[in-house]
Amino acid sequence: MTLNFLTSLSVPTQGFLLSKTGNITVWVIAILLQPNQSKKLKKSLKEWALDPNGWKKPNSKQEYNLNKLDLDNDDSIYYKMRPINEDKNLFVTFSPKYLRYQRQIRENQINRAIKQANSKQKGRKNNPNDPARFITEKHFTENGEKADKVQYVINKDQIKKEEMFDGFYGICTDLEASPLELIKINKSRWEIERCFREMKTEFQARPVYLRREERIKSHFLVCFLALLVFRLFKQKVPGYSSYELVKTLRKFALTEISPGDYIPIFQRTDLTDKIHESFGFRLDRELITQKYLKKF
Repeated sequence: MTLNFLTSLSVPTQGFLLSKTGNITVWVIAILLQPNQSKKLKKSLKEWALDPNGWKKPNSKQEYNLNKLDLDNDDSIYYKMRPINEDKNLFVTFSPKYLRYQRQIRENQINRAIKQANSKQKGRKNNPNDPARFITEKHFTENGEKADKVQYVINKDQIKKEEMFDGFYGICTDLEASPLELIKINKSRWEIERCFREMKTEFQARPVYLRREERIKSHFLVCFLALLVFRLFKQKVPGYSSYELVKTLRKFALTEISPGDYIPIFQRTDLTDKIHESFGFRLDRELITQKYLKKF
């Protein structure tokens, strides 16, 4: 018998591009984050939003140039604001932490796209975040002749195009609020986005086969309880991505060698040591008895 300390959950997905809260219209800058929708923002506004000059921190008058930031270690949030008409302002933030998060997500998607391309499959582009968007079909050889077989290659131009918008996020609002208050609203939406992405990717959301109302409600309850537990777990083990944590937890397994006696069958790493230290127990002992397991 094998004991696994994390099971794969089936979790629903949610998403939104536009929403309203009170008298604030929150405009997720798909125009900044998704190049295929950039036409929704006027060229002059997009150039202003992406200009590395003129950024500020809350409660500070100093201006910053984004090109001079330490993107690998800076966790600050910078902002710009300008009117777009008589009663609305465009408020844009830039977060190096959000940039790192987006690039980590894209790196995983690119790796999946490379696997698809190597297997000579483009796949179906089911949504704007599908890895298939990085794959292009090549019908001609380098000499311009028609190829005998279609080649699937990674579209590097598409990757560069998307990277231009990493770290930027914005809202269009008529709310009279301080930059700090608007940043808090922005940050809340980012956290919501991260939560749903974790449920969709790390917990392998699809497919979900439910029709009866009480079962759907129960399913959502289990999903959000699982997310709550996982987020609390991440607070105890900071510095690691959701992917790294879930991958390690799924390998946390023991095998029974005699009634009530177990031995570990996972590889010890710096992350497993960190988890053991954070929670005050060890599963990498030579022998783990039932008595020891009952202690936690």
